[in-house]
Order: sequence, then C-alpha cells, then structure tokens
Amino acid sequence: MTTNEEIIEVGSLKWFYRETKPLGRSDKLPVLLLHGIPSQSFSWTQVMPALADKGYPSIAPDWIGSGFSAKPDRRDFAYTPDAFIQALTGFIETLELERFSLVVQGFLGSVGIQYALRHPEKVECLAILSAPVSPEAKLPWKLQQLGWPFVGDMLTQDPLLVDRTLEGGSRYGISDADLDVYRRPFLKSSDAGRSLLATVRNLQLGEIGAEIASGLKQWSQPTLIVWGMKDPWLPVSQAEQLKAAMPNAELVKIEEAGHYPQEHWSEKVSDVLIGFLRR
Repeated sequence: MTTNEEIIEVGSLKWFYRETKPLGRSDKLPVLLLHGIPSQSFSWTQVMPALADKGYPSIAPDWIGSGFSAKPDRRDFAYTPDAFIQALTGFIETLELERFSLVVQGFLGSVGIQYALRHPEKVECLAILSAPVSPEAKLPWKLQQLGWPFVGDMLTQDPLLVDRTLEGGSRYGISDADLDVYRRPFLKSSDAGRSLLATVRNLQLGEIGAEIASGLKQWSQPTLIVWGMKDPWLPVSQAEQLKAAMPNAELVKIEEAGHYPQEHWSEKVSDVLIGFLRR
C-alpha cells in the first residue's frame, strides 16, 4: 500500500499532506488524521496503510507551521486556535471532503476537536488520542520552554528538540531514520522554529480545554478515546472524566504507550481505530 505525498494551495497557504487509498473502489468515508506538536503527519504513516487495507482512505496533513506545510510570518498568520481552525476549514473544503471520520492526537490536535464541535455535520465519528480534553490540562514543562521569550527563541532553533520532545513524551527511543524526517524542517530553515514558538505561545489551553469539555458533553456522534497509560504529560484521569460525561464514548487504555501512541504502538492503534470505524 503506497502513501502519496501531496501539496495543495489554499488561499495563500501551502499544505503538505499524506494520502493513502485502498486498492480498488471503496464506499467507506475517508479518515482525517491530525498530529500534535512538535510532530508531523509522518507519525501516522504506519497507521494509514492498515486503514487502507480495510478499505478506509486516509489523509494526514502537516499543520500550518509544522512539518513541510507553509510557515508564514506571525504578521500573516496568528497561530491561534481560531487561525488554525480557519485554515483547516479551508483545507477540508479545498479537498472537497463532505463528511469524514476524524482522528486527533496531542497538543494542537485539540484544535481538531474544536473544529468538530463547530462543524458536527462534517464529522461521522471522532477519535481522540492523548489530547487535552479538560480545563485542567497543562502544557508540559518541556513544551512550555519552547514559548518563553529568549529561551524559546534559542530552543526552537535546535533541530534536536524534536528528539528530546518526541522521545520524552513517548518514553521510547525513535529510530534515526524517523528522526531525520522530523528534524528536516528545522535543518532547512529557521522558519520552522519560529512557527513552533508562535504555536506554543498561542495555544490558549485553558480556553480550549473549557470549550472542549463543555462541547463534548453535548456531542452525539460516536467517540473513541485512546490513552497511553505512560503519558507523562496528560493523566488518564482526564480521559476517564471525559468518558464519564459522554454516553456515546468508549475509552481504550494502552498500557505501554506514552503521549504519542501512534508512534510506537501503531499496530494496536490501527486495530482499535478499525474496530471503532466498523461499528
């Protein structure tokens, strides 16, 4: 199964995305996969072929400011949740995705939940992997530093920050070949670091968490919550509280996974997602 790399222009913004299609025709809705920070769509490349093998086409973009998508100046793109939601809306409209299943992970993936709450007619079902879903969710120290004045300016220009952050959050090592992909945008231009700094500074986690917690209590579409039990940044208690407030939600705990479960436990994540999508 081949995963293609594509680029589209949406207004003034360039989006890079990965797409995997099933062999032959499929009547199944596409799956839109959104990554967290400082990750990329590359984190889904082991999950996407598994979805396609069961007939599910999938699309995974790099967020604006991340990976190989555009990294506009802060004067041209605000890097706020609302700015990301507006950009994502344009991306979805340009690809003519009328309805899809949505999978989100991590910090910034939370913006995908906000999109779903504001556009429920677009989302068939929702899967949340280790993402801030509560007003109590806090940005971890390792990520907070990336937004500090002066300190953040230096840290976000270091390509090795992706090693420390992705491995720190997952609590497992990542292969050199994979790290080369994650580092590449930071080696190519200083724009990657500046975009990351602006993203971290403008996450507005308290406001996001309140909107998500309140909105999901009213959410009627089927919802899957997948949590890494070794996530050092977001405690499973937040997922359990969300599950208790949502009658249509299912909570799956992956004992050995950390903050980026799709990175090291892609087979388990794929199996859980496919089982959920088939219902």
